[in-house]
Parts: sequence; C-alpha cells; structure tokens
Amino acid sequence: MIQELIVTTQNRAGETHLAPMGIHLLADEIIILPFKPSTTLNNIVESKVAVLNYCDDVSVFAGCLTGRRQWSLQAAEVIKGQVLACALAHTELELVRIEDDETRPKLFCKAVHSFNHSPFKGFNRAQYSVLEAAILISRLTWLPIAKIDAEIEYLRIGLEKTAGDRELEAWSWLMQVIDKHKEEQSL
Repeated sequence: MIQELIVTTQNRAGETHLAPMGIHLLADEIIILPFKPSTTLNNIVESKVAVLNYCDDVSVFAGCLTGRRQWSLQAAEVIKGQVLACALAHTELELVRIEDDETRPKLFCKAVHSFNHSPFKGFNRAQYSVLEAAILISRLTWLPIAKIDAEIEYLRIGLEKTAGDRELEAWSWLMQVIDKHKEEQSL
C-alpha cells in the first residue's frame, strides 16, 4: 500500500526539510523511495531518522511543491526531528537499511513512535483534487502536457463542487506552476 503524506527530515545543522511523498507500507516495513539527488535522501542517510506526518491540510502538499515550506513545526517526541503542527498523526522512524539504486534507493525504516493528535474526518472531493494535482505537478517534466491538462480538467470538477478557501488557494498555487511550465516550454 502507498500512503501520501509529508516526510520531515533534518540535516546536521538542524534545518528541517518537508517533502510530500508516497511511502510504501509492506507488513511491518516502511519504505521511503526518494529520488537521487534529493534533500530527503541526503537527510535520512545522514541522520538515520525521519518523521511521517499524516495531514489532511492539502495546502501543505501544494505548498511544498510550489516553494511554500514554512509550516509550523514542533519537536518530535523520541527522535531528533520535527513534526508538522497541523499533522493529525505522526510516526517517528529510524533507518534500518538501504537498497541502493541509481535513481530511487529504497530506505527501509522502522517505526519507533506513533501518536494520534486529532481524528481524521475524511477528505472532500476538493482535497482529493488538490492532492492529485500536486502529484501531477511533481511529474511535470515526465508527463506530456496534454495528459496533465486532461487530468486537471477532470479534477477541477470536484474542486469546483466542494472547495473551501484553503483548497482554492492551494489549487491556485499549483495552477501557477503549470502555467509557468507551459510558458517555459513555449520559449
């Protein structure tokens, strides 16, 4: 199973990095597959820890992908790391082993602490639309723009029917990135 969440990591200087990511759950193993090169990969290899943040605020996902990474944080409880203040739950991880790969190494981790902060009350269609659009944005250089445009038009239906202010703002951030990408491609 793959879960979409926010991974927080820290470098030796204590600077926290946030990255939206789909992590893999296989039995008791948690596998993080960051691309090379990436800050997330460097930080986990260096510190041997990470935090999984389960969050229903899709503006965090959109924000991270559009350069808005200034979210409130608090100290993790067991490891040296940071937890998103808006996380509904979090899991603190320790790195167990690495299966290297030239593109996407597999970082096998174990949970050392989990905590539920608030109940998850479900996503509405607008939140789903923003989350899926954020995933598309992360693949702008891989997917044909026609595919992205078609997916965005479909996702816009759910957004327009159920969005609140937060989802509309997050959506606008993502659309700005697509527009900029199209401008750059036409030069």
